[in-house]
Amino acid sequence: MGSITIPWFSAIFGLLLAIFLILKKFNPVYSLFIGAIIGCLLGGMSFAQTVNVMISGTQSIIGTAIRVLAAGMLAGVMMESGAAESIAHAIVTKMGNKQALLSLALSTMIITAVGVFIPVAVLIVAPIALSVGKQTGISKLSLLVALSGGGKAGNIISPNPNTIAAANGFHLELSHVMLAGFIPALFGLATSVIVASLVKNKGEFVNSRDIDEEVTEKHIIPLKQALIAPVLSIILLLMNPIGSILHIEVLANFKVDAMYILPFASVIGAIAMGQGREIGSYAKLGLAKVTDTVLILIGAGAIAGLISSSDLSKEIVNLINMAGISGTFLAPISGILMGLAVGSTSTAVILATGSFGNAILGTGTSAIGAAVMVHTGATVIDSVPQGNYFHITAQSMHMSIKDRMKVIPYEACVGGVMTIVATILYGFILN
Repeated sequence: MGSITIPWFSAIFGLLLAIFLILKKFNPVYSLFIGAIIGCLLGGMSFAQTVNVMISGTQSIIGTAIRVLAAGMLAGVMMESGAAESIAHAIVTKMGNKQALLSLALSTMIITAVGVFIPVAVLIVAPIALSVGKQTGISKLSLLVALSGGGKAGNIISPNPNTIAAANGFHLELSHVMLAGFIPALFGLATSVIVASLVKNKGEFVNSRDIDEEVTEKHIIPLKQALIAPVLSIILLLMNPIGSILHIEVLANFKVDAMYILPFASVIGAIAMGQGREIGSYAKLGLAKVTDTVLILIGAGAIAGLISSSDLSKEIVNLINMAGISGTFLAPISGILMGLAVGSTSTAVILATGSFGNAILGTGTSAIGAAVMVHTGATVIDSVPQGNYFHITAQSMHMSIKDRMKVIPYEACVGGVMTIVATILYGFILN
């Protein structure tokens, strides 16, 4: 049975069908499967060929899925041990109320950067932010802009599922993508603080009912212990790229995968915090946190199989050439559109790399540039109501849906600045 090249419109139809079903709150994994199946059948494939395409596509993401599972262990340790709260509390306490917005943005940036998922990072810092907001008279709108903006900045330099997907989607080392996102992340942090400062008197203010005294009085573990797991994991992850940059052969040859590093750092960190007996529990809870992401990865793999079996990539490159615009813009645009469609940074990166990865590289864009531009693009409009992040952050800040909607344009400013910086830096200067 010969191979069949699916027409581009069949692939597009399958992708749009999957997105439509996700927007209608149908299970994302089954939505992606249905889109892939319908796209293959519409493109002239038999049922047997369709199954082969889906299996081939899902096999391509197994490496990403394994690394996401490894990241779940670090997330479990950081979230459940109290290490993340300790880091956030230390930053806010040290910087004080005069630099409240910077301290809050920096808190969510750092605890997201060390492996805590961004919705959880906001949940962790939100009680502290509300307490600070009550003392300083800063509005909830401003507080959430700082938290969300800082989280977005940290998310593009973290060993989280979205970064893993960006790295594996373009066959790169996770540490290289984390390091490449550092400059855009700094711009994102600065933008979040500036924008939050401009709107600190807009919107609803914090009242006494919003303060949870039990949370704010929670036992905080020593900062030195809390930092061991994340600092160890980051040092080990960055040894190879730093060695390559500085031409230090010993470090450059240190090529230990994140699949080993993240669980190893998690175990050492838990033992250092005196919670070695809880490692099994933390691992179980961390696994539960990443299960949905891994399942979506499998669904996205099916869509990737559909796209790779079509002539869509070739047609996109031809269209870009005919339009006379730089193909570099396909990377950030694909990330932005997927983020808007699904309301999730990680899912957006998975779909963008799986669906448009070959087309992006076909325009002459470097793999590292493509990864960073897709990744930052996915942060622009990913906090829309169809995603869980929108609702989790609204609840954490005790905001109505209407008030939460007002935050989206300001969050888009943060993601937009990071995307512009990434595109200029990796799309034109360093490409």
